[in-house]
Amino acid sequence: MVDAVLFDFSGTLFRLEEEPSWFDGVHDADGVPVDGAGAAELMRRMTAPVGETVEFDDATRHAWRHRDLDPALHRQAYLHVLAQSGITAEAQAESVYGRVIDADSWTPYPDTEAALSTLVGRSIRVGVLSNIAFDIRPAFTARGLDRYVDEFVLSFEVGHVKPQPEIFRHAVAALGVEPARTLMVGDSAEADGAAQEIGCSFALV
Repeated sequence: MVDAVLFDFSGTLFRLEEEPSWFDGVHDADGVPVDGAGAAELMRRMTAPVGETVEFDDATRHAWRHRDLDPALHRQAYLHVLAQSGITAEAQAESVYGRVIDADSWTPYPDTEAALSTLVGRSIRVGVLSNIAFDIRPAFTARGLDRYVDEFVLSFEVGHVKPQPEIFRHAVAALGVEPARTLMVGDSAEADGAAQEIGCSFALV
């Protein structure tokens, strides 16, 4: 029996729904248009939940490792990823990055609303716990899903990231529940699964 469920955001409740038009006029360093498989690989690098996706120097590695704590570091890290992936024209990189952090670019999975409404119907509290450096609340509000969420715990607002135990403790405290009666649901065994360290249960999706 659980009193609350915490959900990861990206890859769990929502996905980044890129459009081919995002890459109109975008070329790599050799002048080759970015489309198809190239665009898919670029977006994979932009949404990788953990690890390093390209080569970094000390400054950009610091930005990458702390990207979800500070919007400025997030921008620095991802513009570097884009540059290292061949998008060297600053205006083109800024355009692609702007899409990634636009709440309208994120789309809920088909079963997201049903899952959330079922929990609320059973009086189970719902939290969204995300390593992220921009406000995702508008993505929920635009689709009427904010009514199902009791608390948003976003790393850049609370100063901790998964898998640090502090962010999970913050989340269960915000929901007013005990860890032992809380389920964490996410797509990363490393980041989301760390909820088990404070006594939560965990489901990998």
